[in-house]
Amino acid sequence: MGLQEIAVGGIFLSPLLIYAFCGFIATIVLRSLLHWVIGQRALWYEAWFDVSLFVLITAGITFLFSVLPEST
Repeated sequence: MGLQEIAVGGIFLSPLLIYAFCGFIATIVLRSLLHWVIGQRALWYEAWFDVSLFVLITAGITFLFSVLPEST
């Protein structure tokens, strides 16, 4: 079936937009937790790390909510 739009008040939203928002929130939480545990000096390239973490979490959320339900 794949990704299908979600109707909110007559406006169609892409589910990837919702997944990206959830990924952004999870990235902020995980990044704060990592900085609290290991500190800021352990990450050399913070911007690359943040972008990579966001992409990985968003891809994981998309996989969990769109690919896994279709396979069962």
